[in-house]
Order: sequence, then structure tokens, then C-alpha cells
Amino acid sequence: MRFERFYTGGAESALMKKMRDVPDGDRPREKIAAKGAAALTERELIAAIIGRGVAGRDVLEIARDIEGVIADSGVPAYADLVGVSGVGAAKACQIAAAFELARRRLTPEEIRISAPTDVLPLVRHLADRKQEYFICISLNGAGEVIGNREVTKGLINYSPVHPREVFADVLTDRATSVIFVHNHPSGSLEPSREDIAMTGQLVAAAGILGIRVLDHIIVSRKGHTSMRERGLL
Repeated sequence: MRFERFYTGGAESALMKKMRDVPDGDRPREKIAAKGAAALTERELIAAIIGRGVAGRDVLEIARDIEGVIADSGVPAYADLVGVSGVGAAKACQIAAAFELARRRLTPEEIRISAPTDVLPLVRHLADRKQEYFICISLNGAGEVIGNREVTKGLINYSPVHPREVFADVLTDRATSVIFVHNHPSGSLEPSREDIAMTGQLVAAAGILGIRVLDHIIVSRKGHTSMRERGLL
């Protein structure tokens, strides 16, 4: 038995109830009104956002499945959310919008990048992901973060990246430079031949657009590697 399940067994049991069986004062939106959002579990917060269930599926059941998607992927993509039974386009958009708003509030423009370690708080959530993610961070002329986006999500050890996908939003940001970040689910911090080749292609594309690639950082549960510090950029 996992320790966290042992210590939270009561809460888990309560959340498996149907919403109609939950007393009015303990329902997610009522709890927010009475106690504030900080008093809710993650599952209750999700239930509060999506509001109600669908025929045959209670809102707490749907929230449980969305919670699982978030546990697996971190920031859930629209495509992942609509794959959950009971989640249509509207609910998927509500969840995606809530995460994007939170991301923007937690990534203010005044964050300035001057070293690889400055990037880590923005991408630490990638370290233990089971799939490979490729992130592009846009910066203005002062080195301030103006964009932080997931470009692709791939397989366990490969995330195909095309310059068109990488730079479309960078141009919209009017960024002068970028930093790339991707994770290695294997835990390895060694850049692969594919990593090096892909970085070279992106640097060439960036040069045509007048955008400077400051670094390409690899993160894993074992730490991080800067390709610029390694002399690979």
C-alpha cells in the first residue's frame, strides 16, 4: 500500500461519491464560496471548473480521469482532454484555458534569463515526464521571458520537431532570441546525435529569421545539461 494512499484514504473515498451524495456544503463550488479555493483538493478544483457531468458520468468521475491525464502529462493538451469520457470541446477548453491563465501568471514577463539555471524553474515539471516534450521559451531584447510553450509531445525517447512549428509563435511574440528545452524520460543527460542534428537545423532556421538561439537545455530527473556550455551550440 502506498503511503500517500494510506494517509489520504478518507479523502479518496469521499471523492468517489456521486455529486448528488455529497452534502451541499462539501460540494466544490460551495466550498470555494465558503472556504476559498485553497481548501479544495485537485480533483475538487477540476470538478469546480467543469461544473457538471454528463449522462452516465458524474462530474467527480470525470474530474478523477482528468486528474489522471494531468498526472501523466503535466499541462494537459486539448487533444488529451477530449479523449476523456464525458469531456467535450467546451470542458476541454475550460480546463486548457485555466492552465494557460495559471501559466501566464506564474511566468511573468519580468523573469530575466542570464544563465541556464534561470530556465529551470520554468521547466522543472518536465523532469519526471514519461514522454518527451519540446519547449520553446521566447525572450525579448532585454532577456525577459515573453513566451513559454510546449511545441511537441512525442514518444518515450523521441519528439519530432519541425522549424515551422517552433517559430510560428516566436514570430508572433516578436522575440529576439529563444531557448529550447526538452526532457529525456530515460534520465540520460547526454545529447543524442538526433538532438545535436535537430538543434543545428533550428539554429539555421532561426538565423534566417533573425532570431538568436541562446541555448538548448536537456532536463531529466538527474539534472540538466546546457548544449551551449557543452560547446554543442
